[in-house]
Amino acid sequence: MVDHRHASLSLPSDSASVRGARTYVADVLSEWGLPDDAETIHGVQLIVSELASNAVQHTCGRSPTFTVHLRLDEDRELHIGVTDSHPRWPQRLPAAVQQDNGRGMLIVRTLTAEFAGSVSVVPTEEGGKTVRVTFPWPALPPDE
Repeated sequence: MVDHRHASLSLPSDSASVRGARTYVADVLSEWGLPDDAETIHGVQLIVSELASNAVQHTCGRSPTFTVHLRLDEDRELHIGVTDSHPRWPQRLPAAVQQDNGRGMLIVRTLTAEFAGSVSVVPTEEGGKTVRVTFPWPALPPDE
């Protein structure tokens, strides 16, 4: 058993990087022993896609890059983080707001809850923030 595994990748804050972040996460999780068809990989990919999209769309050009972090602790907890250098934290919109976007954090929170996890936002020393998601490993949906 490995006590800790970690991986990270920094990408330019460009919409094309969202796909790269998704692919990177799937590759790392497969390398860590999760089957390619596992529900967890798809859930984590969607979470990372939403967080990466937020980092690209909502930093108003003030964050030239974003970083995806993955850490597996004692084969028991998976930690996912997406860091950007913009100081503004994700905003929770009221459910009644009718917009074409702005639902990324709702999707992240819903998926995280399905995997019995938690979401937090923490400031970085540089003045940005990291959105962190943590859930049990392997994170299996409740009906599995």
